[in-house]
Amino acid sequence: MKFTPFFFLLLLFVACNDNSRHAKSFLHEYDVRFAADIGFEPILSELSDLYGLRKPEAKMLPYYCSEDSAIRMLINDSVRFAITTRSLTEKEKALVESHRLPLLQSRIAHDAFALIVNKSNPDTAINLSEIRDIISGKITRWEQLEMGTRKGEINMVFDASGSSTVRYMKDSLNSGRPLSGRIFAQGSNLAVIEAVKKNPDIIGVISTDWLRVNNGDTIVLNSFRHLDVNVMLVGKVGKKEKDWQRPYQYYIATGEYPLVRSVWAITTDPRTRSMMKSFYFFLKDNVGQRVICNSSQLLPINQVQVRDVSVK
Repeated sequence: MKFTPFFFLLLLFVACNDNSRHAKSFLHEYDVRFAADIGFEPILSELSDLYGLRKPEAKMLPYYCSEDSAIRMLINDSVRFAITTRSLTEKEKALVESHRLPLLQSRIAHDAFALIVNKSNPDTAINLSEIRDIISGKITRWEQLEMGTRKGEINMVFDASGSSTVRYMKDSLNSGRPLSGRIFAQGSNLAVIEAVKKNPDIIGVISTDWLRVNNGDTIVLNSFRHLDVNVMLVGKVGKKEKDWQRPYQYYIATGEYPLVRSVWAITTDPRTRSMMKSFYFFLKDNVGQRVICNSSQLLPINQVQVRDVSVK
């Protein structure tokens, strides 16, 4: 059979077009590319490093960003793995289905976020209704707090406008309305901590796992002492001493600390076997869950034993 030049050109075009469909970097066999809410960067860095040691062939490619960005990248098929504080909505699921991709999503942990103040600030207790009033603009001054001793305006600072922390405050504490009052974004959890260290009028809102002694520290604190900031007690009601708690794993497990959200792993990877899907199950399985329990302030989703321990 005799082939014409046109036939070879047609074959070349088809081959190149087919390669372009499969050239996306997240389809490389050993790549583990994921987008994650930056609030979880400390523990995810440890989990990513550990998985990389267990699977030396894996190429870990994390991208830490706002939760909005992580979900947008996932549903636009820019990444096929995301770590967020919520599952996908029905509309978002439909967008994933429009790409003809499967969807797996599971809770992997519970996270609390902390309220922090300057070391010189004696006001370290606040209740849930007061937080609601601050983010709705009803409370603007320290002397309006039930346990307040300071005078002056309260400034509340968050990491970023598209973060999971802001979404939680808006949806869970402010009935879906935008935050108002003296509310400011700093750009990152570390920037919030630095702002609080410099200004006694600020209440900072951060993911609890950022409360480590040093930046990048892998040691989880047994208590929040020896930090450069004070961690506030938060109460559901705030009338009795037992109503006020800090965001320790114990009080997340018992439900006594009120500012808690879920942590979700979501993947749309269509391959049955891939490093990306393997990492997804690693986060859910015993090894990943033990790391979450022992190396972070997050509470793993697997069953844990809660024990009362007396400290002398």
